[in-house]
Amino acid sequence: MMKRQYLLLFLFLTFAICPIEAKKQRPRVVRLETTMGVIRVELSDETPRHRDNFLRLAREGRLDSTLFHRVIKDFMIQGGDPQSLVKTRDSIRYTLPAEFRLPWLFHVRGALAAAREPDEVNPEMRSSGSQFYIVYGKSWGENSLGKVRGMLDEQGIEMNRDMWDAYLQHGGSPHLDGTYTVFGHVIEGMSVVKEIQRVPTDKNDRPQEDVILLRAVVE
Repeated sequence: MMKRQYLLLFLFLTFAICPIEAKKQRPRVVRLETTMGVIRVELSDETPRHRDNFLRLAREGRLDSTLFHRVIKDFMIQGGDPQSLVKTRDSIRYTLPAEFRLPWLFHVRGALAAAREPDEVNPEMRSSGSQFYIVYGKSWGENSLGKVRGMLDEQGIEMNRDMWDAYLQHGGSPHLDGTYTVFGHVIEGMSVVKEIQRVPTDKNDRPQEDVILLRAVVE
């Protein structure tokens, strides 16, 4: 009888705990609904502060109606600045500590990363509290990529074989590795990113016609 009770308790705990564990491991996905289409991004558990901050901003609607205010062809699209809102809102002044996770998270095409102030005023490379960018980057050959790898080596930043192969196959912006925090990647909608990074811009890299992030929705 005692053994039977222990068995029932074990089974109860097993089935009670497993759904919780599964829930914890579920990927965190945010749907970015823009005026040019939908982009879905998955946030990395390797960067918990950036992950949780982005989820909170999305849930609170802090990213809604902001613009992709800085767009550079063959490089990236940047958004999330409250001051770019169609309707004015106070800026987000806090910053986040860097969470560099090389060689797992790097600036391959489709990477989601945090913008930040330049090194001169931000030697700790802390991230903006809200501004983010999605990498489009350019295609690389072995010679050109080798030059970037040499530059990174001089800074003490290693580009391993997996990173090398990914850049050759998919493209990206490897010169940013180890200096800007990558905290996720696009899982759907790279065609939308491609179209946004091609829009005409002014001398400040601002799109001549507004590209709006209408809503950020946690799925």
